[in-house]
Amino acid sequence: MRSRGRGSRWLIVGIAALMATVGLVAGLVGAGVVHPNSPSDERYPVRGVDVSRYQGDIDWPVLARQGIDFAFVKATEGSTLVDPRFAANLDGATAAGLRVGAYHFFSFTSGGTTQADNVIRTVPARADLLPVAVDLEFYGDFWLHPAPVEDVRRELDVLLDGLVAHYGRRPIVYTTSEAYDRYLSGAFPDVDIWIRDVWRTPSLPDGRPWTFWQFSDRYRLDGYAGEERFIDVNVFAGGRDHWERYGR
Repeated sequence: MRSRGRGSRWLIVGIAALMATVGLVAGLVGAGVVHPNSPSDERYPVRGVDVSRYQGDIDWPVLARQGIDFAFVKATEGSTLVDPRFAANLDGATAAGLRVGAYHFFSFTSGGTTQADNVIRTVPARADLLPVAVDLEFYGDFWLHPAPVEDVRRELDVLLDGLVAHYGRRPIVYTTSEAYDRYLSGAFPDVDIWIRDVWRTPSLPDGRPWTFWQFSDRYRLDGYAGEERFIDVNVFAGGRDHWERYGR
């Protein structure tokens, strides 16, 4: 009986130690000190960031010197919103020698036509820019009550077609694994996928290849001083030769 008691106590101590370790690791991940994903520079040599007004005033030359090759900057959201830092970020990133693209945050409550119009009013049709990216992810109450698949696919298709007609290139779609599973798996085969997975190397459920991978949303780099302490970092799936041809 006595030995069993000691065993139970050691089990409790072990569980407590494990929980403390898990809590410590979670805290370090949350603070941006530890990164679950660390993609190989050799395998993924092309790297970039995505930013919005939350990074504030960005010193693009400083940011570009930290192994950054490209930047996606938020341009629009829904049918009317324009990111107030878009023009400054577009010009600054371009002047710093980065390849730059704009992204649009997809709204589940706006039509595809008016969302396309918002992008077209805001983002210039410049040959040097990367294809426009459309950010499709759950937000707000839609986490608990997702929009119907048929509605989202219909309006997304309208949006993408409108952007193709104006810019002459098929947009990229940024998405999370949850949104991909619901809205994109097995559909829209002619768009490049930019997938978010901050815990592991992504593998899409339908076997589709990804083109960009957002591997962390908790990085800290020099060169920005906004209300958001962290910055999103990404890799391109191909090598530098492929990158030089991509989106041209």
